[in-house]
Amino acid sequence: MFFEQIFEEKLAQYAYVIGCQRSGEAIVIDPMRDISRYDEVAQKNGLKIVAAAETHIHADYLSGMRELAERGAKIYVSDEGDADWKYEWVIGSEYNHQLLKDGDQFNIGNIRFKTVYSPGHTPEHVSYLVTDGAAADEPMGLLSGDFVFVGDVGRPDLLETAAGQAGVMEGSAKVLYKSLEKFKTMPEYLQLWPGHGAGSACGKALGAVPESTVGYEQRFNNSIKATISEQNFVDYILDGQPEPPLYFARMKRDNKLGPKVLGDLPSPSKMSIDEIISNSKGDADVVLDTRFRTEFMAGHLDGSLLATMDKQFNTIAGSFVTEEQDIYLIVEDDKIEEAVIDLIRIGLDKVKGYATPSELIASGTSLATTKVISFMDVDELMSTGNYNLLDVRKKTEFDEGHHPDAINIAHTRLLDRLDEVPGDKPLLVHCKSGARASFATALLESKGYDVIHIDDAVEPWLERNNYLAEVV
Repeated sequence: MFFEQIFEEKLAQYAYVIGCQRSGEAIVIDPMRDISRYDEVAQKNGLKIVAAAETHIHADYLSGMRELAERGAKIYVSDEGDADWKYEWVIGSEYNHQLLKDGDQFNIGNIRFKTVYSPGHTPEHVSYLVTDGAAADEPMGLLSGDFVFVGDVGRPDLLETAAGQAGVMEGSAKVLYKSLEKFKTMPEYLQLWPGHGAGSACGKALGAVPESTVGYEQRFNNSIKATISEQNFVDYILDGQPEPPLYFARMKRDNKLGPKVLGDLPSPSKMSIDEIISNSKGDADVVLDTRFRTEFMAGHLDGSLLATMDKQFNTIAGSFVTEEQDIYLIVEDDKIEEAVIDLIRIGLDKVKGYATPSELIASGTSLATTKVISFMDVDELMSTGNYNLLDVRKKTEFDEGHHPDAINIAHTRLLDRLDEVPGDKPLLVHCKSGARASFATALLESKGYDVIHIDDAVEPWLERNNYLAEVV
């Protein structure tokens, strides 16, 4: 049996290519939209991808299932859960497909996959027990998707906090509890292959180790250890979940109804700064500047957004840019393909053009600047009564200590909550280190707010002012 785990760092996502060397066939589990990476793995190992399977309707990226279905791969998806969470693009389609119920099996060559219904993170979630039929008649491991991670379990609140279904998170947590009770009866020797690792927003305490065993997680996973009673688990798993990025609702919708067929990657034109300015006027267009925050604050195109080309790029772009907007990038030549791939993974396909940072600086265009201060200045400014303070950390961080007059809106939800941001006074914006606040500052400036960015570490300031005493 061929087995390879493929890690996408920015979204902390694991996909899997599993193949039978005898038949030369392979399957992809939980593919992302840019499927060429899986073809490369298969071809390198003398395999052909003939099928794809998914554990659930994802919230954090666009699935590659439809791309693979378009070229003839057989697709396997869940037919469990309620009527609201079915694969609508698959049911009744002409794609070669099989809808799976608990206990259903299918084969890729000698490799057998058995469906295990494991709801809670989502109503339709399934996992797959994998048996290498050439060597054994019992499964060797579990493809657990977002059911069980290394060190955590899939959060059960997303249908409410991301997809907007009010009042369902406690019920989902109770369903997840029942699924975990079944998980606790599985053989300890089974390997566990999760759908995400540390850094994913699909849980609150995911480990960085790429795989585990069922037995290890049964013994040491704190979320599973919390299943001493249903209510204890519900209280534990719902407490402290981070605010989901704004784009999660759109991913849920698109993966359910069917992602738009991508085909080839967008190929944005290289433009002059004047061309970008003339093409990016109005709310229908957006300029994403990928430089480091100090460079951006020192001079940027008026109205542009900051989305630094690092691990947060997908999250920031997805939370600040809408699918209808044409996108123009300020990005290095050798990073343009990476930026395009990152954007199409979250359904932002309208990448129209780009210019490099050096061209921006050399253009002679009048650039906007942003005032930057440290926390040494904040107390004096706030004491005047002439400023508002916006804390864009997660609520869990805010609750551990904050300025008594601070307003808290997590940066990933800011675009959706602009009506809660006061515009009567200049805004001082901070986070833990200055990074998240820089993205929020650029967004607020683009919406006409008068903003000052606090580029400083918050914890020494909180401790110095005894604001940590306000822990709740």
